[in-house]
Amino acid sequence: MIVLKIGVGSCGLAAGAGELVSVAEEYLREHEGCFRIVKTSCIGLCFAEPIVEIGFENEGSVLYGNVNKERLREIIKGLKDGDSFDKGISIGETLERQKRFVLKNCGVIDPISLEEYIARKGYTALRNVLLQNNPDEVIDTITKSGLRGRGGAGFPTGLKWKLTRTQNLKPHTYIICNADEGDPGAFMDRSILEGDPHSVIEGMVIGAYAVGASAGYVYIRAEYPLAIKHLSIAIEKAYEANYLGKNILNTGFDFDLYIKEGAGAFVCGEETALIASVEGKRGMPNIKPPFPAESGLWEYPTCINNVETFANIAPILTMGVDEFTKVGTEKSKGTKVFALAGKIKKPGLIEVPMGISIREIIFNIGGGMKTESPFKAVQLGGPSGGCIPESLIDTPVDFESINNTGAIMGSGGMVVMDTKSCMVDVAKYFLSFTQKESCGKCTFCRIGTRRLLEILTKITEGKGEMSDINLLEELAMNIGKSSLCGLGQTAPNPVLTTLRYFRKEYEEHILDKKCIAGVCKALITYHVDSEKCVGCTLCMKACPVKCISGVVKQAHVIDTEKCIKCGMCVEKCRFGAVVLRDEV
Repeated sequence: MIVLKIGVGSCGLAAGAGELVSVAEEYLREHEGCFRIVKTSCIGLCFAEPIVEIGFENEGSVLYGNVNKERLREIIKGLKDGDSFDKGISIGETLERQKRFVLKNCGVIDPISLEEYIARKGYTALRNVLLQNNPDEVIDTITKSGLRGRGGAGFPTGLKWKLTRTQNLKPHTYIICNADEGDPGAFMDRSILEGDPHSVIEGMVIGAYAVGASAGYVYIRAEYPLAIKHLSIAIEKAYEANYLGKNILNTGFDFDLYIKEGAGAFVCGEETALIASVEGKRGMPNIKPPFPAESGLWEYPTCINNVETFANIAPILTMGVDEFTKVGTEKSKGTKVFALAGKIKKPGLIEVPMGISIREIIFNIGGGMKTESPFKAVQLGGPSGGCIPESLIDTPVDFESINNTGAIMGSGGMVVMDTKSCMVDVAKYFLSFTQKESCGKCTFCRIGTRRLLEILTKITEGKGEMSDINLLEELAMNIGKSSLCGLGQTAPNPVLTTLRYFRKEYEEHILDKKCIAGVCKALITYHVDSEKCVGCTLCMKACPVKCISGVVKQAHVIDTEKCIKCGMCVEKCRFGAVVLRDEV
């Protein structure tokens, strides 16, 4: 039978996929048996949503992007009439250069169908582990795989499991999945839980067996309603099939799994703050040691890994260590999932082999720059990460190489910027985020980030002094060294990396009172180039404060005293006549 797949992940629904489902279901009510509808999730090609895939028995499939209701009706009519189909959207290198271990089922199966997950070898690894391996053998396999935590720090997963197990306090041992994804522009965990929740459950049950845990939690932010819905259904079905609960698969192993919804505090991504939140306390970090593996949830040994780490477990055990370690670098094995966003033609969710270069990701997989402006930098690792400049675009994506740039891998946010991005403003944006998200427990983070933000704001307003640069560096170093948890320790990274690679922009803001990117409003003045202006009046009509004057077919004038520098005149001008003062 012909299968009609419609991507109804969060990105698909936001683009109108819900209407496409209604159209397809309405047609089926009148033409029963014409095709089968599969409501799948995001395949990662977010730039082409809504996406529809037509699967033909033994004849492959055709993928269609940016489908609206009218286009879907044409596709369905073609199915009915037996028409030949075009090749659909051109995905080219976007998928071809990826290596999918974690995302292999996303956008392919119905995420709430246990049967479809099992049909693609789901729960095979769990069954084999429980029937054929003891916990130490499982830990040894994960250790040999070289899998490192995908939540940001890159700590060896096998070692973490071993440290938890050696506490030997069963059954009072817990395992937690950290799904508190809070980085701006990041949606990796959300997409995995929406698209393949059983893979995370399977990884957690295997992990629980290995460390000796009898109960676990998925800590997920409440802003992810669809992910929570799919995960809840998957957990229920896993209980029904005896992949969760008492005496799993008649092996004598018991494990219960619960969902804990977080309120959206960024600091709860830090493991001790997360544990406090699960316990019903305010999410604030604690001093380490003791580490969670020694004393975690309710002071019992606790193993915490993130969504992507758990989603890697079953594939490793299914394919074998030798196959898994063929992918990646010597110290960074396997793949990494990234949320690719910003000034790029093909934003979306990607999974690439460790060691791939930033250039390949942006210009091959991502399709290159969205605008005519050249590539300038990429923000890697979210608010805790750093800005990597164009000069380092060939840097391999692995833990050590990225750390050497001053950035971090982080959980996988990757924001691409062009030359119209002001790096001082970018640093200010991320400091604004981390300053608001600081829990306030330790002085260096609570007050230090505020001081950093004040200095950055001062510079973007044209009030900066050269001494501010040294003060920024001194403060940033002290905050990083003295803060209690990872939020404060890494909050200065955007400042330090932009100072390291884009110091000239800071100096221009301070000495020349100029923002070359045209972003900092206090440092820019719009002007009409009389030689280019044809008097079309479009800029004048678009101006929200009516500060542009002139008559048809004559050069217009901007009243700089009234101008609020919104940029609408630049956007509307078809002749490039509205420019920054320094450009003429």
